[in-house]
Amino acid sequence: MGELHVTFICTGNICRSPMAEKIFAAHLERAGLADRVRVSSAGTGGWHVGDEADERTNAELRAHGYPTGHAAAVIGADHRGADLVVALDTGHERELARMGVGSDRRRLLRSFDPLADGRSVPDPYYGTQSDFVLVREQIEAAMPGLLEWVREQLGEADSRHQAGDGRYQAGGRHA
Repeated sequence: MGELHVTFICTGNICRSPMAEKIFAAHLERAGLADRVRVSSAGTGGWHVGDEADERTNAELRAHGYPTGHAAAVIGADHRGADLVVALDTGHERELARMGVGSDRRRLLRSFDPLADGRSVPDPYYGTQSDFVLVREQIEAAMPGLLEWVREQLGEADSRHQAGDGRYQAGGRHA
């Protein structure tokens, strides 16, 4: 399934990376690219393998019309071999480099946001719901750039068609 595989990596795969996975999958669907890109996520540690996403992650996703449903995984060969391995923070990027993921396939999520004021999406795990709001906002801000990358890889000429400004709203509308 899919011509490309994009995976998102964070620490435990219960907060940031599953949120990025669900948001990106929704944006691909709205852009008509869901059948051409496989999306996954994993954590660098196995503490939560098999667990659902953190309830605060699910609450934030639901509040903005995104799907939920997730079982945490630890990074494996399938993730390391993805066409694009997206790290949620600089520590994850360093870990991916140590695992042998080449710099040509390894990117920080925030590198897709030209207005990003930092390189890492902060870990909200020990925070409050407002920290999860910030994570969602930072993930959404990277979606137009990530969709642009996908279209370039797929050889689509007009990378802006169907993209709107990249913000997804409940009901499948772009903001």
